Amino acid sequence: MKFCSNCGSGQITLQIPPGDNRERFVCPACQTIHYQNPNIVAGCLPVWEDKVLLCRRAIEPAHGLWNVPSGYLENGESVADGARREVWEEAAARVKIDYLISLYNLPKINQIYLQFVGELVDGAFGVGEESLETALFTEADIPWKEMAFTSSVFTLKRYFEDRRTGVKRLHRADYPAV
Repeated sequence: MKFCSNCGSGQITLQIPPGDNRERFVCPACQTIHYQNPNIVAGCLPVWEDKVLLCRRAIEPAHGLWNVPSGYLENGESVADGARREVWEEAAARVKIDYLISLYNLPKINQIYLQFVGELVDGAFGVGEESLETALFTEADIPWKEMAFTSSVFTLKRYFEDRRTGVKRLHRADYPAV
């Protein structure tokens, strides 16, 4: 950080503010502490009958690979609303959120994934501007070697395990495992 977004000063310093225990960017001119916190990624695994909807990415990172529709949560948006929006943006589909299936931490890149399972409304979907294509897959047909992110693989595996046992539960993990 080079400039204070509060007063415009160009003398930002990295220091531990009084009463804190971590280094923060602090503006010596106006004393504003600029906190940098993890990004929340919201997503939803759309389900239709015995299949799940995946999207082939049209954007980086991982252009051309498959993923569970997910993206950064926007300010003023609930996690469920963000998940629904991402499904719309990536797959031109509406979902009825069922339950939260995964909380997936990526501390090395400051991201936290929260992914839901949701029913694809009327089985309708298309291709959003962030996707090259979308498709419904049975468990046997998932393109595992072409998956973009470990978070998508984690969510898919937990979903199919839970479906076999008839249990809907929240799964938590860190990547890499700690």
